[in-house]
Amino acid sequence: MRVALVSFDFGEYSVRLASGLSRAADVTLLVPWPVVEPHLKALDPRVYLQPFVKPRLRQPGRQIRMCLELVRRIKAFQPDVVHVQHGHLWFNFFLPLLRRYALVLTVHDARHHIGDKVSKKTPQSVMDFGFRWASRLIVHVSYVKRVIADECGIPEAGIDVVPHISLGSAFASVPVREREPTILFFGRIWEYKGLEYLIRAEPFITREVPDAKIVIAGHGDDFDRYRRQMVNVDRFVVHNEHISEERRAELFRHASVVVLPYIEASQSGVVPLAYAWAKPVVATTVGGLPEMIDDGVTGYLVPPRDERALAAASVRLLRDERLRRELGMNGKRRLDRECRPGVIAEQTLASYRQALLPRRYGLRSVAAGRGGIS
Repeated sequence: MRVALVSFDFGEYSVRLASGLSRAADVTLLVPWPVVEPHLKALDPRVYLQPFVKPRLRQPGRQIRMCLELVRRIKAFQPDVVHVQHGHLWFNFFLPLLRRYALVLTVHDARHHIGDKVSKKTPQSVMDFGFRWASRLIVHVSYVKRVIADECGIPEAGIDVVPHISLGSAFASVPVREREPTILFFGRIWEYKGLEYLIRAEPFITREVPDAKIVIAGHGDDFDRYRRQMVNVDRFVVHNEHISEERRAELFRHASVVVLPYIEASQSGVVPLAYAWAKPVVATTVGGLPEMIDDGVTGYLVPPRDERALAAASVRLLRDERLRRELGMNGKRRLDRECRPGVIAEQTLASYRQALLPRRYGLRSVAAGRGGIS
């Protein structure tokens, strides 16, 4: 099988997926150079890498030229399947030019998140157009599958749930003893991530664990408003910047607990990162997070917008080294069992094979129709 994997973001994810697929398929990976360059060491040499230049969204002429060039490269490769990661403001309108191929599209977020200013530059209707044009969709949790079915009218029979591929394995190792009790908040800082509730939880946490630190690593919103909410500023270590893969490894290695205080979510790439380093997770019961965390087994689930419950779960793990190591190792075992690149590749290939069959339930038909919406 010949697979053209197209991604405008998700560099590490795409590299690991392409590498896993390359064991059973002929894969070409089309991705912007700045996105893929930090992860080249993890790319299987069997993958044919075709980097491209991604212009800014407000440069229509350059965007059109980029899209036409991508279409040209894909057609030159003559794939059986074109697999697009999530979609793109401009490229989505060029998908009909690829109608001769089976199109599989991975939906990372069915709807735009609260406060996510970057994603909202692309209207939801443009993303939905891409979802509907696909021969088949892949999502990471059943929650997203239900949202797409309900809001886009796409039958669930055309949507496959494939877990989020494991990340960070090149640097993950046997857990180290933490330097001090440390809670890690990692990733983009947008309103939906609920960082303010972790900040509100800090006095309750440090009252019980006086030497605890809260590490915040990532960029997004103007951080000043979060800094003003801090009661004990000295309890926080802030890295409000892009975090390299090497730096990320250090942060996870020395964390005691990884916390996701989200107020809204679909799924999260932070959870498999935590599992890769055998760290327990405290997260809220929103979106698909309960599908990714086994409450009391790989971490704890708490209600959203509840700083006291967030603090209580975090304190329980900070106080009990044996418990957090047990839950952390449970998470690592789940990751190894469900999310290894080879496992994800097999499930993805199964989705490709379904995409190549005639479709009769609402997604685009490849074998019967060649370009219409059946």
